[in-house]
Amino acid sequence: MYDLIIIGGGPAGLTAAIYAVRAGLNIAVFEKIGVGGQLLLTESVENYPGFSFISGPDLMEKFETHARKLGVMITYEEVKDTRSTGKGHTVITDGGEYETISIILASGSMPRKLGVEGEDQLMGRGVSYCAVCDGPFFREKEVVVVGGGDAAVKESIYLTKLVKKVTIVHRRDKLRAVKILQDQAFSNPKIHFIWDHVADRIEGDDKLEGITIKNVKNPDKKKTVKAGGVFVYIGHIPNTGFINADKTDDGLIITTSPMLETSIRGVFVAGDCRDTNLRQITTCVGDGALAAYSANDYVEKFKSGHL
Repeated sequence: MYDLIIIGGGPAGLTAAIYAVRAGLNIAVFEKIGVGGQLLLTESVENYPGFSFISGPDLMEKFETHARKLGVMITYEEVKDTRSTGKGHTVITDGGEYETISIILASGSMPRKLGVEGEDQLMGRGVSYCAVCDGPFFREKEVVVVGGGDAAVKESIYLTKLVKKVTIVHRRDKLRAVKILQDQAFSNPKIHFIWDHVADRIEGDDKLEGITIKNVKNPDKKKTVKAGGVFVYIGHIPNTGFINADKTDDGLIITTSPMLETSIRGVFVAGDCRDTNLRQITTCVGDGALAAYSANDYVEKFKSGHL
């Protein structure tokens, strides 16, 4: 039986692993696809202390190198379910079942889809959720970015290095991104804006031809914007379907104390999958450290019979 199983290999999960190993816990880290989470999709990081600029993949590589030097082993299996008893927990993956005293949920989130006709059919053929991954395929083309938050604006700025024109379509009449990103976007001649509109349909058969959008104040008023690519940044859905802890309507894990405990005894949460007002690399790192501290305290009490 493990002392602790950490589900997720992003900043929160690897930070938790580093702290847990240093505390002497016998741990396992499960990651579905690859270490890094959303950071692997981030072209530039400019707000992580110690780095005025670093790419997301490069920063995540430093996290992973640090963790592996301490002996952290990462198992690439997808967690499908969990079961809890008074004697601990069982984590069920697509590769087997594992017993543990405690769990840290650091499973992050995945991009939210538009949910409109044509999106699924043209995914990978013009519809993308990652400018860093797919931007080079759209060199010298005109593209549309749907969204108005930090990610949408940051990736729009990145795309201007590759494409001819970026049109940001946003449901409101102003951006939600932080001021420094707004200033950069408004001063970039390649970036144009369509306010008060949402996606209605992705156009094209074998490849994307454009996107039809509708006015939020007058839904009957629609227009089609021709584009070689559509990039979607309208938020994320937490990867929490495998756990029965208390959640918000959006699936975010609710904490029951400042120590990041969940409604399930011995299960803690860290990072983007928890119900919190701010989701940044720095907050994920802080969550990971605190969750590991809490898990270590729980494991000590469990082993000593003081629970």
